[in-house]
Amino acid sequence: QVQLVESGGGLVQAGGSLRLSCAASGFIFSMHTMGWYRQAPGKQRELVATITSGGITNYADSVRGRFTISRDNAKNSAYLQMNSLKAEDTADYSCNARRVIDFWGQGTQVTVSS
Repeated sequence: QVQLVESGGGLVQAGGSLRLSCAASGFIFSMHTMGWYRQAPGKQRELVATITSGGITNYADSVRGRFTISRDNAKNSAYLQMNSLKAEDTADYSCNARRVIDFWGQGTQVTVSS
């Protein structure tokens, strides 16, 4: 049974930091590209960052330089370090695992107060 469980969301003031975690199970984690996506109220889900099985990263322009995606294959976990948070980063953040098909977590809410 595939599971992606996000944690680390919460309420933070603008300029602050949060670290999201995604604990994976039920599939070969090391072979999947891991990603973080977010969806704000009334908006479509958008890519935040991805990291391939080989460690190649990709970021949305809006977060590049502020967010860092990483993974620990030994722990079957992916992370998103978010610094210099802005009000517009407020959204539900979901973890994604992709190889042939997509697996999704339930999401964790991040709220940035201005």
